[in-house]
Formats: sequence, structure tokens, C-alpha cells
Amino acid sequence: MSSVLNDERIPNNVNLSSDKKLQRALEAWQPNFVDWWKSMGPEGFQADDIFLRTAVSVTSDGWAHFDYVRMPEYRWGIFLADPVADRRIGFGDNMGQPVWQQVPGEHRTTLQRLIVTQGDTEPASVEQQRLLGLTCPSVYDLRNLFQVNVEEGRHLWAMVYLLQSYFGRDGREQADLLLQRRSGDANNPRILGAFNEPCEDWLSFFMFTFFTDRDGKFQLLALAESAFDPLSRTTRFMLTEEAHHMFVGETGILRVVERTAETMAEHKKDHPDDLRKLGVIDVSTLQKYLNLWYTLSLDLFGGEISSNAASFFASGLKGRAKEDRYDDHSALNQFYSMDVPKDGSITKEEVPLRNAMNEVLRDEYVEDCQRGVDKWNRAFEAKGLPVRLTLPHRRFHRHVGLYANTYADPSGKLLTKEAWEAGKDAWLPSEKDKAFVKSLMTRANFEPNAMANWIAPPKQGIKGRPVDFQYVRRAEA
Repeated sequence: MSSVLNDERIPNNVNLSSDKKLQRALEAWQPNFVDWWKSMGPEGFQADDIFLRTAVSVTSDGWAHFDYVRMPEYRWGIFLADPVADRRIGFGDNMGQPVWQQVPGEHRTTLQRLIVTQGDTEPASVEQQRLLGLTCPSVYDLRNLFQVNVEEGRHLWAMVYLLQSYFGRDGREQADLLLQRRSGDANNPRILGAFNEPCEDWLSFFMFTFFTDRDGKFQLLALAESAFDPLSRTTRFMLTEEAHHMFVGETGILRVVERTAETMAEHKKDHPDDLRKLGVIDVSTLQKYLNLWYTLSLDLFGGEISSNAASFFASGLKGRAKEDRYDDHSALNQFYSMDVPKDGSITKEEVPLRNAMNEVLRDEYVEDCQRGVDKWNRAFEAKGLPVRLTLPHRRFHRHVGLYANTYADPSGKLLTKEAWEAGKDAWLPSEKDKAFVKSLMTRANFEPNAMANWIAPPKQGIKGRPVDFQYVRRAEA
């Protein structure tokens, strides 16, 4: 088991002090990161004491310490899961060979690109969410927002460690660029589209942490299979922290649904206008936000037919989620039956499985998302309400892959551009919808026992504390 050093300037379990050059490089990057955090992290809360968990170990239990900390002083560390003895490549053309402890020259550029792309998502989400604390529905939710934020910051550190450790000057330059791009910036945006989308209200935040962080889960699961062992070990520990982010999204949306269902049942109202007057989020608006963030997240998996995905699998750079579940780890003589748009209609094609690896991962993602939607719908069922939320078809509202240049409604029916323009406000949040949601979130609820009207309280608090615990101690209080 690795030894965790928590008393060093950069907490780590990679024996950082044994490589003075690397240690100096990371310590030189550290103040730039803190400057970025202070300018682009949560606005208005840098001096507050937040009840946060901090990674202090990589063991399965007791890996996190909970206490009050000011976010700029959070102990962002470098933690890799413990190595697996005699680990072998588990898929592709190099299956059975020892995993790589260094970067093979022929895969250097590709591996660096994978790590940079993953790393770029972490500060992007912090930037997207930086103003949300000013309209928090409760102190419990405020604390969860900040927990997500600081752990996205730690995940950035995880990728920067790999870049600086294994990619020399190029890696150091890329680490610097990760602090220079900005979410939504017209001239220097983040790499992936969903991470440039505005996230300006708490409904978007809950959708983001359910759908977009769930994409992160599956990307990390695929990278955890990598033949590059330091990347595999890094992502395996990141998955431990990622689970809380998805919990925030799943339970956050559930609480919004519960409050809406409760209001519908109590007042015998279901029309959006009536529910909005009662100060809750109507089902139509919930569905539109679901449609938006789900489809933006579907794009993050890449094209349905991808030579890059085939190459990643063949070389051992990126596998399928939990590869050991499969019987055939070569995927050479297998095919994936795929719907393909041609001349305004849909045809079936048999695609070599390696070229369909993005779609294999997306299939698992869709199934996992459906489980969450089913849970939300049970809240409507419990109140005897006939309404349901649904996942739209994966052809709907796509900007990457086979359907990037087509139009489809939420059922998957192909449309003309004119029909799409006529119907899109019924399927995606309109400016009126966004303005309404924001109107519910014009003030923050900083009192520990306060809860906004549009969301139900959680069933329990954090780490054995009550829901109305003082999770955030304001500096001016």
C-alpha cells in the first residue's frame, strides 16, 4: 500500500520529494492554480469556512477527512490508487503484455491529448458554476456545490501531475494552458462543448452533476483500463470522489421533483402557469432542462463511428468500462448494429465493433441515466400523478457524430430545419423558461434551517450531521 504524505506542501502518495525537479515544477504551478481559483472559483465565499471532505488516503475506508476549511487553503493533493501487482494489458492488440510505467514514444501525442482533454473539463466546470453560491437554495446545497468544486480542482491536479511527470516541456506548457482557457470564452474556450455552456441556475447545476458528471464517470472507467498504468491508477481514485458529484445531481433533481409533485397533489394543479404561480418548477420545464443537459452530455462521448476510438482500443490506451466483464477482449471479429441517417431516413449498418467503442460506452451511459430518471418518476407515482420524465432519443439535439447535421424531435423522428425551428422551444429551455427558473433563485438562503420553496429538503445531512447543520460559516457572520 502506498504511503500518503499529508505534511508536504503538496500532499501526495507518489513520493514526490524523491524527484526534486518535478517537485519544483509542481510547486511553481501551485500559486498559479491558487490565483486561478481565487479569480475563477466560487465568487463571494473565499474567506468562509466550509465543512468539506479532503482526501488524505487511498484506502477504501477512512480516505477522507471532514472539517471546516477556507477554499483557497484546501489541501489539493496528488493521489493514485495503489498499483496492482503484475498488472497486464487487458484488451486490444497488446493484451497480456505488461502495462506501461512510462509513455511509449508512438503513443505520446495521443496520450497527452487524452489527458489534456480530461484535465480541461475540471477547471471548466468550476468556472461554469462560480456564481451559483449567490443564489443557493440552502446551506446544505451550498456546501455540496463547494465540495464538487474543490474536487474538480483536485482532479485538475491529478491530470497536471501526469502532464508534468511524463511529458516534459510539452506537459508543463499544457498544464499552464489548462489555467488559461475559460469556459464560454469566445476567443479561448474550453475544449469540449458542454463545458462552455452557461450553468447559471441550480436546476442546471443539478442536471450538470447528474448528466455531465456521469459522462465523466464513464470516461474515467474507460481510462481506468488504460495500459498506461499511472493514468489508470489516477482515474481509479478520481472515481472515488466522482461518486459524490453524481449523488448531488441525482438527489438534487429528486428533491425538485418531490417538491413539484407535492405541490401538484396538494393543489390539484398541473398546468405550467399554475405551478409557476405557486413557486415551483413545472414538469414541462424540468423535461426541457433534462433534454438540454442529457443531449449535451451525449455529445461528450464522441462520434458513433470513430477511427480514433478503434485506435485507442487497439493500442490499449482506452478500454471499455469494466473490461473484465467481456468475454472477447480483442473485439476484432465483432460488429455493432447501428442506426445511420442516409438521405433523410434511417438505415441499419453493421459497424466493426472497434469503430463503435464510443457508442458502446454511450449505451452504458444511457442505461445508467435511465435508472436515475426511473427514480425521479417514482416520486410522481408516489403522489398518484400520471406525469413522467423521459430521456429523449439520442438523435435529438446532437452536435457531434452522425446526427450533428440533422434535426430530430425528442422521439427521434427526423425533421426539416423549419420544423425544428418551429418546435425547439417546446423541447429545450426557452428564454422565458430560463428567466422563470432564475426568478426562483434571486436570493441565497444562508440560514442553516432555511430551504427554498422550489426544492424539498434532503433526507439526511453530511457525515452524520443534521440537514440544518451550519455547513458554511460566513466570514462576516
